[in-house]
Amino acid sequence: MNQNALTWCLGVVAVIAVAAVVVLVFRSRALGRKKQQSEDALTEQLNEAKGQLGASQAELEKYKGELDGTIREAGEAAEDSTKAVLKGAARFLQSLAAEQMALLEEIQRRYGGHAVLGDLLEVTHANAQMARKAQGIAVMCGAPVGRRNRPASVYDVVRNAQAQIRNFGRVEIMQQTGFMLKATAVSPVALAVAELLDNAASFSQHDAPIEVTFQRVQNNLCIVIDDAGVGMIDEERQKASALLSGDVVPRLSQLGNQPKFGFPVIGLLARQYGFRVDVTGVSRYGGVRAVVLLPEELWTVEQVPVPPEEAAVSSIRPAEEAVVRVKRTAHGLPKRGARQTPIASVPDREDSPPVSPAPEEAGRASTRGLGGLQRGTLSGRTLDSLSAEGSEEA
Repeated sequence: MNQNALTWCLGVVAVIAVAAVVVLVFRSRALGRKKQQSEDALTEQLNEAKGQLGASQAELEKYKGELDGTIREAGEAAEDSTKAVLKGAARFLQSLAAEQMALLEEIQRRYGGHAVLGDLLEVTHANAQMARKAQGIAVMCGAPVGRRNRPASVYDVVRNAQAQIRNFGRVEIMQQTGFMLKATAVSPVALAVAELLDNAASFSQHDAPIEVTFQRVQNNLCIVIDDAGVGMIDEERQKASALLSGDVVPRLSQLGNQPKFGFPVIGLLARQYGFRVDVTGVSRYGGVRAVVLLPEELWTVEQVPVPPEEAAVSSIRPAEEAVVRVKRTAHGLPKRGARQTPIASVPDREDSPPVSPAPEEAGRASTRGLGGLQRGTLSGRTLDSLSAEGSEEA
């Protein structure tokens, strides 16, 4: 009896256990299907959210691109407007400087022997510096430099550039040269060399020398400027090289509160006229060596004019009239005569003041130096000088 009851109980328990397992299996499958449905729904919602997010990002990028374009156009418009205003102001200053220079020249011609001449020469020199600054600003704002109709000696071009800086007496041109710059290159090279000389004078001691030499390297002519300044670190050299290449044209707002137009102006001129400028070298004084490299398209060898053969003397011509003979060298070549109208506008070294002059002597020496500067400037202007506004050259 007891065994039957136990067997019956075990059977009931087994049935209950099987029923429980079956229920659990069906419930587990139901939960699995519900979980899968939930996961599918969540995945669909997630994909939909990703799609909306992608569309939002695309729209945001579109708006960002439009905003960047608007800001860029506004910046370019502001830059163009600023350049236009500055160019107009610079042109006006150039016109005033030219009028003032003409007035000073007329006064000097009329009262050349007066004691006030020294002061007038000082004013003329300051006016030349102001005109160079105005021209640099105009070039930076897109205006072309003026042009000449005739070539000029490279030596005279450097002398003319020397006359446009404040401490012109520190510059020593160490040699003459028989090379001529073509007419189209005279004005841009003169302005570039003036900026380099001014930079050399600004970043060196007031009594340190600045030497200029000329070298012909293959088909290139080099104007080499050595100063005894503080030099430049690697970062400054890289920045200067980028500006001088003309590939990097900074905005006017990036030139600082006291804008430095020198290197950007040189870079624009170099790119436009096809010469190169390098300031990565070190001078023998430990300062900066600046090299203006002029390709053969911009210069030529100066030709010594050969006077025509003397015409036969007519029988009617008086016998006592002297026959002009041309002086010749030992090899039979005509000797080169003195240059009558150079562009040079800086006194020679022998006109420089003594090392420790008295105040009166220093004043007279300064007047003599500026007198040489003015004489060269006047003679330079007699040869197809630049107009007050500068020629519009493409």
